[in-house]
Amino acid sequence: MLTKEELPDCPVATTVQLIGNKWKLLILRNLLVRPWRFNEMLRSIPGISQKVLTDNLRALENDGIITRTVFPEVPPRVEYALSELGNSMRPIIETMEIWGKVYQQMIRTAE
Repeated sequence: MLTKEELPDCPVATTVQLIGNKWKLLILRNLLVRPWRFNEMLRSIPGISQKVLTDNLRALENDGIITRTVFPEVPPRVEYALSELGNSMRPIIETMEIWGKVYQQMIRTAE
């Protein structure tokens, strides 16, 4: 989690700092639907590397936005899911999806 000193003064800047890269947004988009395992998440996000996915999942977990559950099985199974805090971002991401659809439609009709 960010410390008090690391928090920007602007609330929008805080949100951007927490989820403002394309990989985090795509991870959150997936987790809005259901919990995901690492390899299926890796396959579902074109262009993301294993290292970048790992780094972003760790950051989201450290910030309290997602949870990581390890199941005591052989081989171990790990699932990532939205935390309660992460789920509170649902309206933000859904609004981004709606806006993106409107923009795509606008561009398609302009061609």
